[in-house]
Amino acid sequence: MAAVTAVSGKKRKRARRKMTLVLFSMMLPGLVYLLINNYMPMVGLLIAFKKYNYSAGIWGSEWCGFSNFTYLFKTQDAINIVRNTIGYNLVFILLGNVVAVAVAVMLNFLRGKMNKKIYQTVILIPFLISMVVVSYIVYAFLSQESGFLNKLIESFGGEKISWYTQAKYWPFIFVIVNLWKGFGYSSILYYATVIGIDSSLYEAATVDGANRWKQVVHVTLPGLKGTIITMVLLAIGRMFYSDFGLFYQVPMRSGLISSVTDTIDVFVYKGLTQLNDIGRASAAGFLQSVMGFLLVLTANYIVRKIDEENALF
Repeated sequence: MAAVTAVSGKKRKRARRKMTLVLFSMMLPGLVYLLINNYMPMVGLLIAFKKYNYSAGIWGSEWCGFSNFTYLFKTQDAINIVRNTIGYNLVFILLGNVVAVAVAVMLNFLRGKMNKKIYQTVILIPFLISMVVVSYIVYAFLSQESGFLNKLIESFGGEKISWYTQAKYWPFIFVIVNLWKGFGYSSILYYATVIGIDSSLYEAATVDGANRWKQVVHVTLPGLKGTIITMVLLAIGRMFYSDFGLFYQVPMRSGLISSVTDTIDVFVYKGLTQLNDIGRASAAGFLQSVMGFLLVLTANYIVRKIDEENALF
């Protein structure tokens, strides 16, 4: 009997070992990809601390300490670009999530599977369009000579507006374009969570006399809380980054409105193309990553103090 038990135990060990090898073999391609795409390029972080010389390469270039990092703080535009980057992202996070949640809730109340599929496809299309194409769509609306909006204003007896030379309009234009392009993807993510909420909760709420608004407040939103927190935390991690195409392509690179269109990414790109200084550009990217990491830790700490179950870690 003991011999039979020992044999069966060995067979189970072999089976577990075989399954472990199978699982590792499935995981190997992903690990190789992460190593090549995410970890090996991290050697390039050294450039942020060097006065990069093309002929000498990364290892042969002269060390310059933190002088590359002072580039973002010594310029006159430093406060402006940081303000634009953080300000726009705060508005995008707030309005983007509110609109996405609202659309997800409305999709959930639609009747008919075909209607839901049609609406999901329609709202996702802008997200799939290249920002270069979006910039020309916006230009078709805002062109001073032949833009749709100026034609409409003229038809009502008004005067044409030079949209690409007046900075006061662009904060609103950026918000509208960003919401139009991005809300579809976010709303579908939220909708995937909504349809996973137990239907018996809605049935119980209906029996208790709750209308649709009360069902949303007391059933849908609590069910979405974890997803909302995760989405917001991920967005906060990108707070010091900006959509380069949105802020560089959509305004058609107009220098007259740079006070409201220049973000850290755009400013660094302009400096890199004009000065060809890779060290400073690398320092800016490194600083953005560190600040984003610290923001995620801070936001997650606050969430953990308020609601520990929904914190990321």
